[in-house]
Amino acid sequence: MLGHVLDLPAQLADARRRMERSDLPVGDLRGGLVVCGMGGSAIGADLAAAAIGSRARRPIRVVRDYAPDPWIGGDTLVLCASYSGNTEETLEAFAVAGQAGARRAVLTTGGELAQAAAAEGVPVLGLPAGLQPRAAVAYMLAGVLEAATRCGSAPDLAAEIDPTCRLLARLAREWGPEQDSEPERLARSVADTTVVYGAGPTVPVAVRWKAQLNENAKVAAFHGALPEVDHNEICAWRDGGCVREIGAVFLEQVDQHPRVQRRIDLTATIAAAAGARVERVRARGETALERTLSLVMLGDLMSVYRAVLDGVDPTPVEAIERFKQRLAEDPPGAASYGSGARTAYGVVGPDAGAQPIAKGERDTDR
Repeated sequence: MLGHVLDLPAQLADARRRMERSDLPVGDLRGGLVVCGMGGSAIGADLAAAAIGSRARRPIRVVRDYAPDPWIGGDTLVLCASYSGNTEETLEAFAVAGQAGARRAVLTTGGELAQAAAAEGVPVLGLPAGLQPRAAVAYMLAGVLEAATRCGSAPDLAAEIDPTCRLLARLAREWGPEQDSEPERLARSVADTTVVYGAGPTVPVAVRWKAQLNENAKVAAFHGALPEVDHNEICAWRDGGCVREIGAVFLEQVDQHPRVQRRIDLTATIAAAAGARVERVRARGETALERTLSLVMLGDLMSVYRAVLDGVDPTPVEAIERFKQRLAEDPPGAASYGSGARTAYGVVGPDAGAQPIAKGERDTDR
C-alpha cells in the first residue's frame, strides 16, 4: 500500500495516457455528467469535481446508490465506475440508466460491468488490474476528468497533469518513509477517533482522509463540511463533553473564501478549547488539481504510517470482505426504483417482485 501511494504521480501520468486513447464520444450534453460508484471507485469523481471547481460548464454529480437521479435522459452522460466491475449498486445503476435512455460509459478493470457494457455497445474506459480500489484513485480521477471534458461538463485539464505529477513526485521524496515528515508527524498525533473537516473543494479530500483512516489504519474517522458544521455540529465541541477523546483535522488551502477561513479559525479554536487534539493542514500547489492531490497524498501516507505505528497491515480490508460474504448469502430483493425496471438483479419496482436473474458474490464497496 505504501508503494502504491508513493507511486501516485506515475499512476496519474499513466492514467492520462490511457484516458486520452479512449473511444468515448465527444458532445455537449446539457444534462451534464452523473458518476455512479461506491467507495474507492466513487471518490475519484468527487476529487475530479473539486479540481474542476468553478470551471464546470454543466452539472457534475456523484451518486452512491442503486440508481442515478430520476431526471436523467438522453442529454446526460452516466459514467458507471467500478474498479472490480462487480459492484452490486453500480451494476444496477448501469441497467437503470440504460432504461432511462441516458448515454453511458463504464470505468472498470473488467468483471460483469465490462461484460454488460460490451454486450450493449457501451464505451469502456479500461483500468489496470491488481490494485486495491482505493489505491487506483489517480485512474478513477483521470477517467472522470476525461468524461467531463468529452460530454461538455468541463474544460480539458490535460495541461495541468504534468505539473501536478512533478509536484507529487517532489512530495513523495519529501514525505517518504526515510524522512521525519509531515505525514509521519500527523500519524503520531491524530486521535484514535478523528473528525476531518473540509470546506468547499477540500470537502471531497476530507471524505478521502476519513475513508483512508478507516480502511488503512482501521480506526474510527468521520468527516464534516464547513460552513455547515457551524450551524449544528459545533454544539458538540464543548468543555466537559465527550470530545476529549476525539481529534479534529482541518484541511485548508490558500484561496479559501475569506469568511470560510474565518470560520475555520474560530471552529478550530473552539474544538481545541474543548480539549480536542486539533491539527490544521494546508494544501500545496498552484492549481486546484495540484492542491487537491497534494492533500490526497498527504492523507494517504498519514493513514499508512498510522497503520504501521499501530502494527496494522494497511492493505487487507477483512471487515468489508466478511460483509460481502454475508450479503451474498441473501438474494437481491425488491427495490423501489422506477416502475418495473428490468435490471441485472431482476424486475424491480412496484410492478414486480424482483425475481433475481443473477446470483453469486457481489462486490459491495468497489
